[in-house]
Amino acid sequence: MSPTSALNASRTTATATRVLRQLTHDPRTIAMLILIPCVMLFLLRYVFDGSPRTFDNIGASLLGIFPLITMFLVTSIATLRERTSGTLERLLAMPLGKGDLIAGYALAFGTLAIIQSSLATGLAVWFLGLDVTGSPWLLLLVALLDALLGTALGLFVSAFAASEFQAVQFMPAVIFPQLLLCGLFTPRENMHPVLEGISDALPMSYAVDGMNEVLRHTDVTATFLRDVLIVAGCALLVLGLGAATLRRRTA
Repeated sequence: MSPTSALNASRTTATATRVLRQLTHDPRTIAMLILIPCVMLFLLRYVFDGSPRTFDNIGASLLGIFPLITMFLVTSIATLRERTSGTLERLLAMPLGKGDLIAGYALAFGTLAIIQSSLATGLAVWFLGLDVTGSPWLLLLVALLDALLGTALGLFVSAFAASEFQAVQFMPAVIFPQLLLCGLFTPRENMHPVLEGISDALPMSYAVDGMNEVLRHTDVTATFLRDVLIVAGCALLVLGLGAATLRRRTA
């Protein structure tokens, strides 16, 4: 086994530290990651000001969807910049494996995801009055896993984009179908059987289902555990695919 074929904690941590240091010099990206989900939830609450129950019904679902979308966008563009600028090629010429690089990015953006999900969950539950039957900590757990899934998807699709514009173009292909089929607009069992079958294979569906389980049940249910494990498993799977498809530079 080559010295860079296995994950190395020090190399992974060094990569994460470098990414976080770079992000601190980009306040617009930080603002998009941290503030946009909170702003969207705030607007949504007062869009349904005359119907608080509607906010309760969809607010929890969007609490997981917004972090997934923002992490997908920022991660895919940031990784693509590394490749187009030549930084990725220089890094991979060093004793740094693809797995170390992907894990480092996941650790860096995962740290931001914790901050993002904590702020959005706290805002929704304690300031906007989202009525949750279960524990808010379970909402936070699902929101965090959704953000990590968005990070993994962003890392994966960045390998197939040649420019930032192309990276953004992947959003309609990767995110929008999941958004339409996840059960946000109508229960999945009410969809056409073909679409329901497709939705069963999409991770966002289980993210929304997990949020709804917390919304309706005081205890941790078997369905909630299934949903959490599926979202976490999909994130790990996509991270592995991201490491396998990572290229040094664009074509």
